[in-house]
Amino acid sequence: MGESILDGGGLLPFALAALGLLVGAYGTLIGVGGALVLVPALLFLYPDADPLVITAVSLAVVLINGLGAAYAYGRQKRVDYKTGLLFAAGTIPGLLLGIWTLHQVSRTSFGLIFGLVMLFISAALILKPHPESLPADTGGGRRYNRPLGFSLSAAAGYFAGLLGIGGGIIHVPVMTHILRFPAHVATATSSFILVFTALAGSLIHLGAGRYGDDWSIIIWLAVGVIFGSQIGARLSRRLRGSVLIRLLAVALALTGLRLILG
Repeated sequence: MGESILDGGGLLPFALAALGLLVGAYGTLIGVGGALVLVPALLFLYPDADPLVITAVSLAVVLINGLGAAYAYGRQKRVDYKTGLLFAAGTIPGLLLGIWTLHQVSRTSFGLIFGLVMLFISAALILKPHPESLPADTGGGRRYNRPLGFSLSAAAGYFAGLLGIGGGIIHVPVMTHILRFPAHVATATSSFILVFTALAGSLIHLGAGRYGDDWSIIIWLAVGVIFGSQIGARLSRRLRGSVLIRLLAVALALTGLRLILG
């Protein structure tokens, strides 16, 4: 094996797989790809790692999680594919700008920005009442403001590139609170969107050589994520949409506070 892409700490393989299981299950459950769990964990476990490398690892794992989640949700017929493809196209310009911005950001600033973004989105979800949703059909005939959705997807892509989060933490609140999608459709469609966003980001980082020649960390995380994504998709069928939104808000608040205080 060559030199590890992340140095300065870490977990044994079985512990990485367990972390991947948590990332996959929780990320799929709320439709954000699990990066809100993974990125802070990598920051704490690898205190000397470059944020560019951390986001590269995160996007690779988010891609694997997204593939598993999109497959599971597709079988449940909960993905709005027409909307998903439109929003995925919108994320790409923002993604490129986000990765470029990350080159100018120090590790300390990266943690602070990540924490503040988590707190802001959490507060928005907690303070704004959950709106009435449109019928939960996934036939692509839903009416909503498509130009607004496309523009906000570009913002999601920007944060995906900057923070390595896949964009789900933007898409799920936008789709449920602004575009009035049912929460279960929003989480499923978000998982489909982040496949394209994470794939584009991973290819950019791969081309820049940020994965090195030792992929063991990504492989062990992926093992857990593959199983976790299936667990999360099944659990999501047993929870109401309002519960999913509360889970997202609590997770963002706790993660944000920990990063800012840390």
